[in-house]
Amino acid sequence: MAPAPRRPVHKPHLAFGIRARVIRCAASLMAAVLAACILTVATPLPPAAAQVPGGGVPKPVQEAIRNAPEPGPEEVVTGAYINDIQQLDFKANNYVIDLYVWFRWTSPDIDPSNSMEFMNRFASDDNLREALTEKPDKLPGGGYYSILRYQGLFSTKFQLANFPFDTQYLTVIMEDTVAGAGDQVYVPDGDTPVLIDPVITLPGFHVGTPTMKITTNTYPTNFGDPSVPDAETYSRIVLSVPVTRPMIAMSIKTFVPIALIVVCALLVYFVRPIYVEGRIGLGITALLTLVAIQLTATSSLPDVDYLMMIDKLFLLAYLFIIVALARVVATSWRGEASEAETKAQDRRWAVWALSIYLIASAAVVWTALR
Repeated sequence: MAPAPRRPVHKPHLAFGIRARVIRCAASLMAAVLAACILTVATPLPPAAAQVPGGGVPKPVQEAIRNAPEPGPEEVVTGAYINDIQQLDFKANNYVIDLYVWFRWTSPDIDPSNSMEFMNRFASDDNLREALTEKPDKLPGGGYYSILRYQGLFSTKFQLANFPFDTQYLTVIMEDTVAGAGDQVYVPDGDTPVLIDPVITLPGFHVGTPTMKITTNTYPTNFGDPSVPDAETYSRIVLSVPVTRPMIAMSIKTFVPIALIVVCALLVYFVRPIYVEGRIGLGITALLTLVAIQLTATSSLPDVDYLMMIDKLFLLAYLFIIVALARVVATSWRGEASEAETKAQDRRWAVWALSIYLIASAAVVWTALR
């Protein structure tokens, strides 16, 4: 007897378990994808990943480039040592200075010691410029160093309004002949960038403490070069040495001769009125002597378009003498009968004239020294 055919056996619990696992896996995968999408949208991109449309340079980099400061000018550290001041010529408005100037910088493309120019030099053929190094020395910490010595005439316009109690400033002005202030600027070397020989002497003057000042100078022209602006600015070094005259010595030399002449003119009031010729002769002699003293005192000074203090003192002395002579002339017609009255009036004239002269002279001196 043939065996009966076998019917397939169904296992519903096994098929349900497989489907359930597949569904769970699919749900987990969808949840993970959804969470990743949400996290991607919610989390901002880091700055480095923020690209401009089209995949160019990152925006922060572009902003940094736009906001980056322009490269600054090359800084050249400068110092000086004044070795000697040899002469002052007030009539020619010049003086001789012997000094050392040094420079420190970082760029290998420049040499400030070679391109620096003295702007107020005088009679350049007589000046001596000597580089103490053949080429700039490299410094151990980086950068370059160079020093030069310059000896020669410099010029300035002396201000003599307060002569002989004036203070003069002997200046040395330096600029770069090539680089403007946009490419190169000078910087003082420390707190005391300029020094002077402590034993330096200048006959007839007291030498003060020198100073260095860094300024800018703008030329209202391009010097014919169309590639530069019409008004280019240059960095400028100004060395200044103050010199003053000794006050006590100059007071004696100035006031004593004038005072002696004024006293001689004052004696006119004390000569008997009947001696008209003697009184006039005394006044004329004082006047001529005063003229000679003024010519001698101002012979070493230049011609200026203003009155110096010493000129004002001489003018007051002239006025005092002229008043005395005018008094003699006014009383010359009187006779001996009125001699006593004239003598009394002359004494009063002497007191008033001398008082006014002294007050005016003191005011002139006080104004100059203030």
